[in-house]
This record gives sequence, structure tokens and C-alpha cells, in this order.
Amino acid sequence: MLNHQELTGQIIAAAIEVHKTLGPGFLESIYESALCVEFDFQGIAYERQKLINVMYRDHAIGEHRLDLLVVGTVVVELKAIRALEDIHFATVRSYLKALRLECGLLLNFATMPLTIKRVGREFAH
Repeated sequence: MLNHQELTGQIIAAAIEVHKTLGPGFLESIYESALCVEFDFQGIAYERQKLINVMYRDHAIGEHRLDLLVVGTVVVELKAIRALEDIHFATVRSYLKALRLECGLLLNFATMPLTIKRVGREFAH
């Protein structure tokens, strides 16, 4: 199994290929579809629009869908917006916490070049 560094490197390379081919200007869903095609081409396992349960005190209180979960270990959140904001990082951290994972990527396809941010889970002390 790949470590997080190697896996995120493969994900980033696939995203760069998509961005290089399509450029900025499309909707997020277009980039998501293209990235899935690229993952298939490269043999990278993923789950698209993965449904996750949000828990509070051992009770399921809601559901949320994350864009992509790659190899069951890396959350990938896609954007096609002018600029990333703090809430986007908070969202990825929330997904990581809900899934008990440590590694996420936030990709913004609307910028030149592609904006790539690694996001780690915040742990309470």
C-alpha cells in the first residue's frame, strides 16, 4: 500500500493532467468527472460522492457527501471558485474527523495554476 505522500503525489499528478487539459472555467462537476476518468486510466481506486454519516454522542445526526475518497485513505475536495476560504479547509477537516482519517487534499480548478492544498486532521489534546 502506498504511503500518504506517494498517494497524494499520484492524486496531484492526475489533477494537474486534468487541469492542463481542460483549463479553468468549468463547473466543479466537470472536473470531478474528468478526474475520475483520469483515476480510472491510472488505476487509482476511488469512491465518488461518498456518503458519510455525521455522528454526535454515538447518534447519526445527518449525512454528507464528500467529492472523492481515494484508496479509502485520502479525502479529495474539489472546487471551481475564485479563491479558497477558511471554510473550505474546515469542511475537509470535518470529513477527516468523521471518517477518522488524517490526510486530505483541497483542489481548486478555477485558478491558474491549479491550487493544491494539503489538509491534515486537527486532533484535540
